[in-house]
Amino acid sequence: MAASYTSGPSAEPLLGDTIGGLLARMAREHPGREALVVRHQGVRLTYADLDEQTDHLARALVAAGLVPGDRVGIWSPNCAEWTLLQYASAKAGLILVNVNPAYRTHELGYVLAQSGMRMLVAARDTRGEPTAPIIDEARPGTLEQVVLLDTDGWPALLARGHDDIALPADLDCDDPINIQYTSGTTGAPKGATLTHHNIVNNAYFVGALCGYDETDRVCVPVPFYHCFGMVMGVLGAHTHGACTVVPAPSFDPAATLATIAEERCTSLYGVPTMFIAMLADATLASTDLASLRTGIMAGSPCPVEVMKRVTAEMHMPEVTIAYGMTETSPVSTQTRVDDDLERRVSTVGRVHPHVEVKVVDPLTGRTVPRGESGELCTRGYSIMRGYWDEPAKTAEVLDPAGWMHTGDLATMDTDGYLAIVGRSKDMVIRGGENIYPREVEEFLYGHPDIADVQVIGVPDQKYGEELMAWVVLRAGAEPLTAEAVREFCAGKLSHYKVPRYVHVVDGFPMTVTGKVRKVEMRAQAEKLLGG
Repeated sequence: MAASYTSGPSAEPLLGDTIGGLLARMAREHPGREALVVRHQGVRLTYADLDEQTDHLARALVAAGLVPGDRVGIWSPNCAEWTLLQYASAKAGLILVNVNPAYRTHELGYVLAQSGMRMLVAARDTRGEPTAPIIDEARPGTLEQVVLLDTDGWPALLARGHDDIALPADLDCDDPINIQYTSGTTGAPKGATLTHHNIVNNAYFVGALCGYDETDRVCVPVPFYHCFGMVMGVLGAHTHGACTVVPAPSFDPAATLATIAEERCTSLYGVPTMFIAMLADATLASTDLASLRTGIMAGSPCPVEVMKRVTAEMHMPEVTIAYGMTETSPVSTQTRVDDDLERRVSTVGRVHPHVEVKVVDPLTGRTVPRGESGELCTRGYSIMRGYWDEPAKTAEVLDPAGWMHTGDLATMDTDGYLAIVGRSKDMVIRGGENIYPREVEEFLYGHPDIADVQVIGVPDQKYGEELMAWVVLRAGAEPLTAEAVREFCAGKLSHYKVPRYVHVVDGFPMTVTGKVRKVEMRAQAEKLLGG
C-alpha cells in the first residue's frame, strides 16, 4: 500500500511579497475598492486609503524610536486600528506581537517580558475592565511605551508621523514579522514566530481555495489575535483584492448575521460553536443570506448536522473545512469548494499547495501506510521560524529535516484526504480555543489549599469541551468549590482557561510507572457529570 505522504503541486508560484509590498500592489490594482469595513466603528477604507494610512502610521512608529526587529504588541478586540497596526508594523520592519484580549496579569506579564516588547498598543477596556491598571501590574522593564486606543494616546502617536520620515527600504520577505503565542505542553505560552513569506502565501492559497476575487466580501467575526482572523481573514481577502468586513469587536451572532445581509458578504468564517450560535439566533429566519457562497469552518471538528444546516440554511454550498496550527501560518490542509458533504464532515481535506504532509509512527518516525493512524507532520514554506527565543522548545517540534510534528493523530486515505482521529493527549479544544492543561495546572498549584491538580477536558454540548480540575487538597485545608477556584483565577487567567468543574479527590489514577491516567480520569468524569 502507498505511504501516507503527499505534497501539493501548484501551477501558481509562491508570492515574494512583503506584507507592505502586497498592500502597495493591491492599492495600485484596486485603489477605489473597499478593503476594510469595520461596522461597529463606522470605518470604510479603500485599498488606497489603507495603504496611505498605514504608511503614515509606520512613519509614526519610526518616529517613536522603534527600529526594524523591535517588538510592538497589540492587545485589543477586533477594530480598525488592529489592522492598521498589522500593516504599519510590517512596513516599519517591526515584529507584531498578538496579545489575546482575554489575557490578564499572569499571562500578559509573561508575553510582555518573553517577547521583549518595547511598545504595546492596547484597548482602553477589555472584557469590561480598564486595561491601564492591568498593564501597570504586569509591566516589565522592557516595555517603554503604552498607547491606549480611544484615548488621546492614539492621536498623539499618529501625530508623530511625517512624510519626510523614511521607512526601511531593505525589508525581506523572510524577515520575522509576527509572534503569536500558543499554549505549550510545558505550561507557559510559546511565541510562534512567522515571516512575511509564511503568512502572505498561506493567506493567498486559503483565499484561492475559496475561489476569492476582487468582488468577494469576507465576513470575519473570528478574533484578529488568531491566525484565523489576521491571516485568513485580513490577508486572505487582501491577497485577492477582496474586502474584509468586521461585524463587531467580538463574536455576536445577531450582529454577524445582520452584517452579512447588509454588506452582501460572500464568505463567512467561524469555529463550529459560532455557526451553531448563528443557526440558533432568532434573527436567522428573517435575514437575507443569499449573498453568501463560501467560507471557512475551522478550530474543531464540525458535526454532520451542523454542516448540513450551514450549507442549506445559511446559503453556503461551497463552505470549506481547514486544518492547521499557529506554527504553520496556520493552514496545512483544506477541503475544496466542490468536495461533497461527506468529505467535509469526515476529513480536513487535502494538502495545501506547496506544502507536504505525512503520517508517521510516533515511536519510530517512519511513514505509515495509507489508512493507518499516526502523527501528522507537515513541511514547507508555511513552517514558523521557531518559538521566539526558545531553541530547545523549537527542536522538540521541528525535526532536522524541517518537519513540523503537530502532535495530532491522523489517517490519510487513498485520495490523500486526511482525517484527524485524535490529538496530543492533553490538549483541550473549548469553542475553538486550544488549551493545554499543564498551563492551567501550573497556575492552580499556586492556590494555598491545593497540593496537587490535574486538568482534563470533558464533553460539553455548547463548547465541545469544558475544563475540569481534579484537586488533591493540602492537609487541613477547607473544602474547595468550583466557585472558589474561579474566584482564584479571575483576572489572572483567560476566561476560557478557568475550570468549570472541580472534583476533589485523594489521588489520581496512575499507571504502574507512576504516570497519571488522564484517559481513565475522563471516563470517570463523564460518569460523574452524567455523560
